[in-house]
Amino acid sequence: MIELTERYDDARSAEAVLTLPFETRQKSRFRATLDDGRDAGVHLPRGSLLRDGDRLGGDGAPVVRVAAAAEAVSTVTAGDPTTLARGAYHLGNRHVPLQVGEGWLRYRRDHVLDAMAAGLGLAVHHESAPFEPEAGAYGHGHGHHHDHA
Repeated sequence: MIELTERYDDARSAEAVLTLPFETRQKSRFRATLDDGRDAGVHLPRGSLLRDGDRLGGDGAPVVRVAAAAEAVSTVTAGDPTTLARGAYHLGNRHVPLQVGEGWLRYRRDHVLDAMAAGLGLAVHHESAPFEPEAGAYGHGHGHHHDHA
């Protein structure tokens, strides 16, 4: 089994790919199967969040690129920015992981959230797409460092 114990901060060339849904990418310790069929164990510091494109490795391990798996998601759009902002506000109040894009919001498919979004005037589109939600205002996610002087 390949042991992946380090995250590399550079874009070094990957020798393998590990495609994972967001639910698994939130965990710091798990077993998985690389896309080429090899078994791997991921053992990162607690609180680690893997993002699409991250590189993992370890002593004697190949460099492995993390890929976000396509998942069942709802992508919502609006005819105007105020309706979209209202949707973001209400979805945020539900404390669900939310991806914010240019003119759209995305969350893991949920019929209750879909009904709420439609009721707010948002157009709900079901699709299969990679899910990369915001890291959170207080949990400074990987690659989003801020200095507070």
